Amino acid sequence: MNLSGIIVGLSSFVIIGIFHPVVIKCEYYFSARIWPLFLVMGVACVMASFMIGNDVLSGIVGVLGFCFLWSIHELRQQEKRVARGWFPKNPKRTDT
Repeated sequence: MNLSGIIVGLSSFVIIGIFHPVVIKCEYYFSARIWPLFLVMGVACVMASFMIGNDVLSGIVGVLGFCFLWSIHELRQQEKRVARGWFPKNPKRTDT
């Protein structure tokens, strides 16, 4: 029995689930201007996935990289959700 697909699928589910609150918290504390960090981490993970010999680990790191990259878009969307009042605005942040 080959469990590779199940492991990558379950890992993807967990990684995506973790990134939802991460995006919300990052926008709250740092604003969407933190996107370059997500870009660097995403590209680093995607490049690392090319170099990893284990297919399962390579797939998990690749999913992690693309979640970082997708989160750049989600940071912008979260900024709009905050402006609409769907999420709380950080009162201590004076950048907006």
